[in-house]
Amino acid sequence: MSNFALRALRGLGVFSLTRVLSASMPRILMYHDFCGPNEADDDAINVEDLRRQFAYLRRNFRVVSLRQLADELRSGASLQKHTVALTIDDGRRNCYEFLFPLLKEFELPATFFVVSAFIQGEDWIWTDKVLWLSRQANGPEAIMPDSLPAVFGALNRMRPENRKAWIENTAQSMGVSVPKTPPPRFAPCSWEELREMADSGLIEIGSHTVTHPILSSISDEESWAELINSRAQISAGIGRPVNCFCFPNGKANDYRSSQVKQIQEAGYLCAVIAEFGLVQASSDPYLLPRIGMTRKRTQEQISKYLEGFAYYQERFQSGRGEA
Repeated sequence: MSNFALRALRGLGVFSLTRVLSASMPRILMYHDFCGPNEADDDAINVEDLRRQFAYLRRNFRVVSLRQLADELRSGASLQKHTVALTIDDGRRNCYEFLFPLLKEFELPATFFVVSAFIQGEDWIWTDKVLWLSRQANGPEAIMPDSLPAVFGALNRMRPENRKAWIENTAQSMGVSVPKTPPPRFAPCSWEELREMADSGLIEIGSHTVTHPILSSISDEESWAELINSRAQISAGIGRPVNCFCFPNGKANDYRSSQVKQIQEAGYLCAVIAEFGLVQASSDPYLLPRIGMTRKRTQEQISKYLEGFAYYQERFQSGRGEA
């Protein structure tokens, strides 16, 4: 839908109506990457755009931590109106460099999900290796930017060792070597930086597994190790308990029901996925939906999702009717 059409809907009061209808359904926002004010990156949010988003949130919503939202959901009480929680995935240093200063300025809480092996410098995230390969000159068509959704769709279904071999073979076919340590664009936070963010009282550090496997591509025994080891490693690294979990990729086919149960058994209090939706009183605290924010640049695009219009639009198009 064009910005012109969105502006027209907003002017007609449609967004105001959907805001009222969805007022008691909290929104969980999903971020990944950030860049500086003079940078342009389709996969990262510029700090000036982020500043405008945060100003909008402060004016229009009650921003709480994910843990607080999960506690309110568990209580069985009516969910407070116009509530938002902020989440960030993976553990890249651009969160500390660009996001953290704005969170302090606006005094907004957030949950930062990190991949523990990435933070420990053991390896960098496999999805970032694929993105890095796609940005190399003379790459094969299979990993050109336009082909990335299909590439990731295939890689998500592979066992980790097979995916690793595919990345290495693809790099070899391109005549390049994947760096042992991630380039600055994909660099991780340090434990010291994570501790500083956690000590601020604004950021809670959560788990995004040890190695970022797609859980449905590994056995339950392996997923259990990812859950408990990441929780232990992150807790030791920041000196605080780890209560929240984020599914790698987090789409419907990326986990099994047995693994959702494992998250609770491992001691986590809530978990988020990457399926679009708004939180409701009936929502499973271990399958909380989110709204991706990376490519929402204009006020109209942001309002479409945060004011509830996109939620009702999707329900209408899927033939489910209103909530």
